[in-house]
Amino acid sequence: MNTTDEVATANARPISTVTGMQVSLERTGVAVVEDVDLVLYPGEVLGLVGESGSGKTTTGTALLGYARTGARITGGDIRVAGHSIRELDPSSVRRLRGVEIGYVPQDPSSALNPAIRIGAQLRELLDLHAIGTPSERDRRIREILPEVGLEADDDFLARYPHQLSGGQVQRVALAMMFLPRPKVLVLDEPTTGLDVTTQAMVLETLLQLCRRFEVGALYVSHDLAVVSTIAQRVAVMYAGQVVEQGPVQEIFRNPRHPYTRALLAAIPHLDVAWLLSGIPGRTPSPGDRPQGCRFHDRCTFAVESCASTSPADVEVGPAHRARCLRTNELGDWDPRDRVVSDTPADRPREVVLSVEHLDVHYGASQVVHDVGFDVARQEVVALVGESGSGKTSISRCVGGIHKQWQGSIAVDGEQLAPAARRRTSEQRQRVQYIFQNPYLSLNPRRTVQQILVRPLELFGIAKGRDAREQAAELLDQVQLDAGLLTLRTNRLSGGERQRVAIARALATRPDLLVCDEITSALDVSIQGSIVELLARIKAERKVSMLFVTHDLPLVRSIADRVLVLQHGRLVEAGAVSDVLDRPQHPYTRDLLAHSPSL
Repeated sequence: MNTTDEVATANARPISTVTGMQVSLERTGVAVVEDVDLVLYPGEVLGLVGESGSGKTTTGTALLGYARTGARITGGDIRVAGHSIRELDPSSVRRLRGVEIGYVPQDPSSALNPAIRIGAQLRELLDLHAIGTPSERDRRIREILPEVGLEADDDFLARYPHQLSGGQVQRVALAMMFLPRPKVLVLDEPTTGLDVTTQAMVLETLLQLCRRFEVGALYVSHDLAVVSTIAQRVAVMYAGQVVEQGPVQEIFRNPRHPYTRALLAAIPHLDVAWLLSGIPGRTPSPGDRPQGCRFHDRCTFAVESCASTSPADVEVGPAHRARCLRTNELGDWDPRDRVVSDTPADRPREVVLSVEHLDVHYGASQVVHDVGFDVARQEVVALVGESGSGKTSISRCVGGIHKQWQGSIAVDGEQLAPAARRRTSEQRQRVQYIFQNPYLSLNPRRTVQQILVRPLELFGIAKGRDAREQAAELLDQVQLDAGLLTLRTNRLSGGERQRVAIARALATRPDLLVCDEITSALDVSIQGSIVELLARIKAERKVSMLFVTHDLPLVRSIADRVLVLQHGRLVEAGAVSDVLDRPQHPYTRDLLAHSPSL
């Protein structure tokens, strides 16, 4: 937070306050979130961060007087723009939503009707709340669209949502929220899945609108790097409680709770290679939370009293509070021991994968143009670029999933057929693909053991008892307990599913793993543990990886070399340190400039 923001906040009256809020399950009375205190000021963004299951979204929607099915708000005081939400009847609360307080969902397309033109949807919102005269409504629409970087002409207003890009859809969603001039805004991961350049534009637009219209915003996210770029204050949640909150710079430079430090240790940095690590265990669910400090069973600083004594929320600095028994004993936060050296640009290389003159088509459209690169043994090569740059198309050609391509793809000099079905059994074993979404890539009707045994039997590696024993060994290699073998994947968390997907790929003992955005949907803590796992696999198995991502700070921590794609063309390539520290192409410099980083 800069000095201007601090002064503005100190002199402003809160636009929304949450005191001692509790949301509980109706059937059991178990608290989902409890003892939550938050304050929002006009023109300020408060970041709310934490792992999945920490209660972020539940807290955010409670400001709208909403709790998901099977839960209800059972305690505390929630005041928004002068209204006590808990004292209002349901119809009065509904009248506030979209007018005094707005909500932007994670998927902006869910806020738009695909069968109605953009202009009609914007007018419908103002008509519903009877805001202004018809001419005033049209004027307000044409004023707000340029504010979010969109055209306000008849041509744009006549478009349907499917005719817009992802960034344009997100901007229309923002315009809809700001049209009625709300006092408070709840944003639930609104930039997840966007390119770094589009994300940066949306975040800047959002920040400027909040300041101009003096809106207090709660920004819910698991991405601390994004929060550091937009928020002035941040609250960290764990297991239904706010464990630390304060000014952004103070929280990130001098975190006073072990959980905050563990989250920061899992975040990659753009300027240096960073030794990432995850947080052991998982966030406990409501009804299964430990006594005492809720983080003590995952905390490296815990002592015996942490298991029996619930820590109070205490002030540890100006406007800085933390919920930890040992906050004064943690010492200064010095993350420099996590900095590691970049891979030397001149190290010897033994090429495993060679791609030459690759052209990729989808029907009559060419999406990749004359791309060539190679991957050496025990090397990670990152493919980066915006959506539509051709990253995934190239990776699918290497994996044999997309067959409409020309050029040459070879492993150890042996040419690969375009389609996986036309490749030999040995070739399919040597190149394994790990998909972005572990919820879709694993058969929900099969147990983990059946999923892992299948490739072992298919390629004649092992059968029967031997295959089952090897499945248990594979789980151990990806740091999962063998007790998961009997479970179906719907019983697993997202991080556990992705580890099973990695174990399945390792079952064939491949030379090359093609990793397609495999950490993009995961919490930063889980991402850190997956990256840590991949680094260990690379060292122990001498596996090479083609790593598709749009996260440049992550590239710094995991990759040896990087390839930058723009509109299907390779515009820059080289060692990670050379490309990220001394970019030569304007597009690379633009990507770096828009990448969020602490």
